[in-house]
Amino acid sequence: MNPKGFFGELKRRNVYKVAITYAVVAWLLIQAASILLPTFEAPTWVMKAFVVLLALGFVMSVMISWAFEATPEGLKRTADIPDHPALPTWTRRKYATFIVVVAAVAAGLFAYQFFRTRSTPVPQQSEAATGLIPQKSIAVLPLLNESGDPRDEYFSDGLSEELIAALGQIKELKVIGRSSSFRFKDRKEESKTIGEKLGVSTLLEGTVRKQGERVRIVAELVNAADGIELWARTFDRELKDIFAVQEEIARAVAESLRVTLLGSQDKSTQMATNSVEAHNAYLQGHFHSQRRNAEDYRKAITYFDRAIELDPNYALAYAERSETWTIIGDLTGERPTAYPKARSDAEKAVAIAPALAEAHAALGWVRAFAEWKFAEGLNELQRAKELSPANPTANDLLARVIVYGGRIENAERQARQAVELDPLSAATQFSLGRVLFYAGKLDEADAAGRKMAELQPSASSSHRWQVLVAVQRGDGETALREAQLEPDERFRRFLLALAYYVRGDHTASDAALADLTAHDRYGLAYQIAEVYAVRHEADKAFEWLQIAFDNHDGGIPSLLVDPLLRGLRDDPRYKNLLGKLGLPAAS
Repeated sequence: MNPKGFFGELKRRNVYKVAITYAVVAWLLIQAASILLPTFEAPTWVMKAFVVLLALGFVMSVMISWAFEATPEGLKRTADIPDHPALPTWTRRKYATFIVVVAAVAAGLFAYQFFRTRSTPVPQQSEAATGLIPQKSIAVLPLLNESGDPRDEYFSDGLSEELIAALGQIKELKVIGRSSSFRFKDRKEESKTIGEKLGVSTLLEGTVRKQGERVRIVAELVNAADGIELWARTFDRELKDIFAVQEEIARAVAESLRVTLLGSQDKSTQMATNSVEAHNAYLQGHFHSQRRNAEDYRKAITYFDRAIELDPNYALAYAERSETWTIIGDLTGERPTAYPKARSDAEKAVAIAPALAEAHAALGWVRAFAEWKFAEGLNELQRAKELSPANPTANDLLARVIVYGGRIENAERQARQAVELDPLSAATQFSLGRVLFYAGKLDEADAAGRKMAELQPSASSSHRWQVLVAVQRGDGETALREAQLEPDERFRRFLLALAYYVRGDHTASDAALADLTAHDRYGLAYQIAEVYAVRHEADKAFEWLQIAFDNHDGGIPSLLVDPLLRGLRDDPRYKNLLGKLGLPAAS
């Protein structure tokens, strides 16, 4: 058969039409499957198998169309049909109409899928979650104490923290915060697992051995993916020189990673103290402050007091004591005494160490949260971030203040960066949950709240976002279950009053609200107003908002963005309160 005759035979046997029809219908089926399969959460291999089957079907349909023909008497082998010019088929008009209709439907589904994909925001994931771990990233694991004396544990921990601070000054180097790194103190996981959980490519680990007035530090930089040593060095120093060692190690690690150091030597040492005892006291204070409940916050204050008593110029201790006083004031209602102490400590920290990011962050937080001087607070927090872009505390507090002004997208970026820098910190997860809740991203807010509760089960408000998300959804059962798990009795009353109301048990809600009002009218006036707002009792809500405003309640700065107060926003009293608060304009 010559080529001309062969192609003529393809046309006579309708092979062309079968191929075109199959291709168009297959395209339609693929578009439909790409929409329906994700809806039913089908695994990705199902779609792949479907496409392969369609491809095989194409080959078989072409072969069948060559070997068999549709006749008025049914399907017959082509060889058994008498030779004639053409076999019965659709008219050209019918066939063209069919092809155009099917192609149009397929094109419509394709367009729908295309524009839906473009318009759907892609959830922001951590670098560790996506597997995109930056090469210039490091976590300092707690150095192991090999001195033989458990009392030297704080010394090795202190050096680890100083290394984190020093490395944090290196340009373009992502450094994981202390609260996340120190969760791997026991080293039970392999380096690859630790690297994946923290989202870093390298780990700095080592040992500390004190002998008399000398100390030996062995530091090792390893590739997190396979545990292979990249760099190692031993430092023998007199104990009096120990606070200069972290700068030397930081420079050596920086050289191995080929990045550029930022700032002067003074910048990284301004947070240090020459007193080992003072630093030990600071570390104990930091430990208790991270537990995030009233009892531990008070213990933290006593340790910070001791650190400052031993070294009156210990800037970092002043900065962290300031933040702790701010939280105690808001958590307990002791604002008139706690807030002035917080302001004094923050100003002292900045005076001692003007280039210390933590000092400016503490002062910015006092200005914005305690004094409602939002513009001044933002300036200080932005200065903190300029001094140390990879500082999780600066990013965390900046996110909280930015969101007050309604700049939710910007706040979310800052909060996610704080989590990226300190992924196992309960504080950064809690702040992220707050921003996501205000943004209406309820699934993600709930996830952040659950992560915070997992990291620090005893923390005050560790079930706040789980309850508030359930309240927004009208899910009374979940709200009640989560409220009953709240460890802080004071906040538990608040959450129970909301949960019972949403569940439809108004009598129990009344009782919980009465209990809350009787015990916490000064500490939780803003939360009482939130309960009344959810209960659609506007007059009582505004009565308690005014009490909260007069008492400088820490909830008031959330007035503009709080979803629980949405029903009050058209009331002139709401706009009047906003005007007096003086929030920065959203931009």
